[in-house]
Amino acid sequence: MNKLIAWYAGLQAREQRMVAFGGIALALIILVGGILLPLQSAVSSAESRNDTKRQDLTWMRANAAEIRAAGSELPADSSEPPVVLVDRVGRAAGLTDALRGTQPSGSGVRVQLEGAPFDVVVTWLATLDQRYGLSIESITVDRTVKPGLINASITFTQART
Repeated sequence: MNKLIAWYAGLQAREQRMVAFGGIALALIILVGGILLPLQSAVSSAESRNDTKRQDLTWMRANAAEIRAAGSELPADSSEPPVVLVDRVGRAAGLTDALRGTQPSGSGVRVQLEGAPFDVVVTWLATLDQRYGLSIESITVDRTVKPGLINASITFTQART
């Protein structure tokens, strides 16, 4: 530190002012760029997360009855094998003409669809998941020449218990 003070004392008055102003400018840059801006960014981000959580809480309170009702819905208890269940629900959904094959696949079920209406397939998949507890393990969907129709290969996992 003594060497630094000696070096500073050896400078001309004009040079001393320049070094002092440069040091002050460097300290301000470090303070603003290294401390205040990151701190302000972190506070802003925390406030944003807080606002989102408040909005979510308000929505949950407004929809509490519906949330409780949906939370008590359990998958339907079906003693049917998954192969039969997937086929039956698919035919009930209106996919009779599109079903090309339903077969066991490991611990799940594999289904082939050709020329199936996309909207019907999405509703059918949601029903199998929400009502019967079947989950999609893998799915491949290809569009057909006719708009709104798809070809699909879907593998479901075993029903949740």
